[in-house]
Amino acid sequence: MKPIIPIVMLLLCLICGGLTLLFLKKNSKRTKVTENKEQKTANEFVNVKDVKERYLYTRDGYIIMYIKINPISIDLLSEREKKLLCKTLTAELSSEQKPYKFLAVSRPVDISPLINEYTGIISNSSDQKQKDLLRNEMLVMSNYALSGEVVERQFYIMLWERYEEDIEREISKRCYEFKSKLESGNIQCEILKQQDIVRLCNLVNNPAYTNIEDSEFEATIPIF
Repeated sequence: MKPIIPIVMLLLCLICGGLTLLFLKKNSKRTKVTENKEQKTANEFVNVKDVKERYLYTRDGYIIMYIKINPISIDLLSEREKKLLCKTLTAELSSEQKPYKFLAVSRPVDISPLINEYTGIISNSSDQKQKDLLRNEMLVMSNYALSGEVVERQFYIMLWERYEEDIEREISKRCYEFKSKLESGNIQCEILKQQDIVRLCNLVNNPAYTNIEDSEFEATIPIF
C-alpha cells in the first residue's frame, strides 16, 4: 500500500503540471490575437487601400466611385409631378445592368454657413442686445451640433468594378452616365472627390453618428 501513494502523488503532480502548461499556452495565444487586432490600422479595418482623385481602391481588389444626391422635398411636388418623377427615374435606371448600392448615412448638421452669417451681423451691428442674442444662439447651436443629437440624412450611389489596368476610364464613364440619368429627373447630384470620399468613410465607420430607423414600412415614394 505504501509504494502506491508516491506513485499516485506523482501522477497527480504530472496531471496538474500538464493542465497548467496548457492553460498558459491558451492565454499566450489570446494575448497575441488581441495584440494583432490592436495593431491593425484604420485603413486595414475599413478595407481601404488608397484614395486618389475620385477613386477609392480596396484591399480586396475593387475600385469604387461615389455619387452624392442632393436632397429634394417631394412635399413641394404635386401628385402629377411625383408620378412623372417616378416614371422618369424608373425608365432611366432600368437600363442599368450592373449592380450598385444606395447609401443613406447620418451626419451632424452643417451649421457653418449660419455661424458665418451671424458672425458678419455681429461685426457690423452696434446694438449690444442683438450681439448678445446672436452669440447665445451660436453657442446653443454649436452645442447641438457637437453633441450629435441633431443630424441630417445624406444619400449616395456607390458604383464599383473589379480593379484592372486602365479601369478608371470605364468606371468614370459609367459614373457620369449614372449621374446624367438622375439629373434627367431634375435631381441634382455630384461625383465625390478625394476629400469628400474620406469624409464619407468617416461617416460610415464612425459609430458616434448612428440613427435608429423606423422598422415600419408602407408603399410610398422614397425621399431623396
